[in-house]
Amino acid sequence: MRPTTTAYEATIHADFLPSPLLWAAAEPLLPEALSGVSKRGRPRVCNRQMFFAMYYILVTGMQWKALPRCLGAASTVHERFQEWGRAGVFKQLWTSGLVQLQAEGRLDWDWQCLDACQTKALLGGEAVGPNPTDRGKGGVKRHVLTEAQGLPIGVAVTGANVHEVTQVQTVLDSMPVLPPPAEGDFAPGFCSDKGYDAEAVRRLLAQWGYRVHILGRGEEAEKRRTPGYRARRWVVERTHAGFHRFRRLLSAGKRKSPTTKLSCTWPVPTPSGDTPSYFPDRLL
Repeated sequence: MRPTTTAYEATIHADFLPSPLLWAAAEPLLPEALSGVSKRGRPRVCNRQMFFAMYYILVTGMQWKALPRCLGAASTVHERFQEWGRAGVFKQLWTSGLVQLQAEGRLDWDWQCLDACQTKALLGGEAVGPNPTDRGKGGVKRHVLTEAQGLPIGVAVTGANVHEVTQVQTVLDSMPVLPPPAEGDFAPGFCSDKGYDAEAVRRLLAQWGYRVHILGRGEEAEKRRTPGYRARRWVVERTHAGFHRFRRLLSAGKRKSPTTKLSCTWPVPTPSGDTPSYFPDRLL
């Protein structure tokens, strides 16, 4: 028997809808309707349609009220998004994906990379500050820590005027999974740019058991001339670029900081045997 195709799947291009893998990971985490809800009026819209609508908004970056009607009423989708956010659904989805990858030994803990990226905040909001690189306009700074392959394992969202060094502890504390104990004298490497070059940061990373590698641009250019040198920090920059494929994250047009942060925490595990990746359906 052929699977039934819904109206929104027949109307919306597949590139703007979540893959079966992502939906399969999310479905068990979605809460059922609250008990005691009145059965009068229209029946509750199914979770699958609501999840697909949220993904569509995240990818396209459109306003809630511009949502195609085949995906549901914008007010209903937004209410469900807030409900799931309060229930911790998106963080659970992120955590469960990383836990599965950790259990399968497919997270590369040899190196971790930390970097921050600034985006516009058109509507202002809670986690917004004047962007010093954009004539003081409101902006958001996304701090992301990745493992060696670029999979995000820690995240923090602040105003654009918050210095990177103040958020290292916050990002480290946000990791749902931790690296395994170091074997022998080998400790995981930690790469970041010159913005994190502070004695307090180096001490903190040493307490966490990292080998610290923080180079300025001039030092990095000099290192490239060394035979056998391999740059490693680029993976976190690629991850930021991957976030920007989702237009809702490219410009933070949301007033609530939890909404911005929740949108950054949607990775799910890949099938066994695949290399962990985030393009395009494994990370939102």
